[in-house]
Amino acid sequence: MPAQLKLMAEDAADLDIIGAAVQDALLRVGDISLDKKQRRFAMLVNRFRWEDAGDTGPYQRVRAALSFESVIGVKSRKVRLDSKEALASILSVTFTPDEEPPGGKVSLVLAGGGEIELEVECLDALLLDMGDAWRTPRRPDHEKA
Repeated sequence: MPAQLKLMAEDAADLDIIGAAVQDALLRVGDISLDKKQRRFAMLVNRFRWEDAGDTGPYQRVRAALSFESVIGVKSRKVRLDSKEALASILSVTFTPDEEPPGGKVSLVLAGGGEIELEVECLDALLLDMGDAWRTPRRPDHEKA
């Protein structure tokens, strides 16, 4: 069984690694949650296992949790938060620090023009694979999209 990822991010360079790991992850809008009391934003995704993907396969996905702590605010654009069964694909995850660190903005860009922006007191992110990977027939291809 392939190793499961457990990655933490406390700065933009760390988040770039998580962003690469979740690129092309599929998510259901109903699997996004915000706990205002705990100031935690989290989502469950079906992550494409880029770290094990060759040019010809076999390809795999794995269920993973992506969470952010110290969240002050959340904005979304072109994301139907009321449509719990809607599907989206993550294109990128980036961090832009405020002029006075450690706070800043985390941007999750989705295919189709959607975006979720998190205002954070400090960058504190976690990506955790959960369970066994399963085979998927296709490798995401941005040239054909």
